[in-house]
Amino acid sequence: MVGTRTVRVRVNGVEYTKEVEPRLLLVDFIRDHLGLTGTHIGCDTSNCGACTVIMNGRSVKSCTKFAVEADGAEILTIEGLASDGNLHPIQKAFWENHALQCGYCTPGFIMQAYWLLKHNPTPTEEEIRAGLSGNLCRCTGYQNIIKAVKAASEELRAKAPMASGG
Repeated sequence: MVGTRTVRVRVNGVEYTKEVEPRLLLVDFIRDHLGLTGTHIGCDTSNCGACTVIMNGRSVKSCTKFAVEADGAEILTIEGLASDGNLHPIQKAFWENHALQCGYCTPGFIMQAYWLLKHNPTPTEEEIRAGLSGNLCRCTGYQNIIKAVKAASEELRAKAPMASGG
């Protein structure tokens, strides 16, 4: 194709090679070219965080990146969190703590919480609020989202292998 670029990515552990227009946004690539529609488009201006994915270990708003910028990247989307049909502890905590209403922002919050807990497994409430500050929810007062992240933190720590030598 004239005017296209080849993008090679690993998304949720699967290798993809696609020809794309250089101006194609990563969020559109994920949704339209890969068929992974769990990553949502909320504002298209990087304000809401509904499009949050993990790219090369960093939390990114996929509406702010071109697909060509992801060439060679490792990407994790909301679809890649659950394994063997079981919810990831963060997904489970959101469900159990009623941390969603309409659900539109939920994938972005869960991905941001995933990144936060990878980097800070024992966050305080203030650290959770700061870590999620780039994600917006129009339906809730955030209290149940905060509770869910705390609960997920506790469950993830309980499941973590015990440190040796203790």
